[in-house]
Amino acid sequence: MRRTTGLLFATAAAAALSVTAASAADLPAAYKAPVVVDQPWTGGWQVRARALAVLPKDSVDLNVAALGAAGNLPDTGSVSTTVIPEIDISYYFTPNIAAELILGVTPHKVRGEGRLAGLDIGETWLLPPTLTLQYHFTNFGAFQPYIGAGVNYTVFFNTSGANTTTLVPLGVPVAVTSLSLKNSWAPAVQIGFDYMLNKNVGLNFDVKYLWLSSDVTATLNNALAVTGKANLDPLLIGGGVTYRF
Repeated sequence: MRRTTGLLFATAAAAALSVTAASAADLPAAYKAPVVVDQPWTGGWQVRARALAVLPKDSVDLNVAALGAAGNLPDTGSVSTTVIPEIDISYYFTPNIAAELILGVTPHKVRGEGRLAGLDIGETWLLPPTLTLQYHFTNFGAFQPYIGAGVNYTVFFNTSGANTTTLVPLGVPVAVTSLSLKNSWAPAVQIGFDYMLNKNVGLNFDVKYLWLSSDVTATLNNALAVTGKANLDPLLIGGGVTYRF
């Protein structure tokens, strides 16, 4: 009797296992363990395309040595704001640590202020590559803020005096017949964020500040030498699209 009962239990257990295996094989895909298709990004290359507003500080101090004390002209110039397309390239050493290089060129007009009000001083182009080391915060989900600091080197090119004669508040007609600005290094800081729409694509907003100044040399009326300093200290505000490889 005992042998018969044991045989019945063994047969029932085998049948139950067979049915369970067959049922699992027949389950719809929706009931099976999920398959991971999108792993967290672990670092690598990233590019951004942004619209960038460059807002220089309006402070240009000039001096005309030949005029003595009357030639000391503080706050007599301003540099125009401009908006340009900009590209930056970043490399993430880890999901948190990255280096960013921005690339772009910006045109600017320089105009007289104060005792030189109304004078068209000239124009210049800036090539301001800026390299920053960043820390990215990744514990807020799709919202990923960051901070950074680094260095800028600005190259001034295609710089020219306006050569337009204007009667300025000094009481004399003046024309800037030549203009030059010296290339310069500057420290840079930044703050911004990416909002990732998926693993690869996101939206970006970024603000940078550069402590940038340049030595100015110019000539008035083809005769008077001018020296000075342009305290540009631009604020750079950008927004655009992020793509991670």
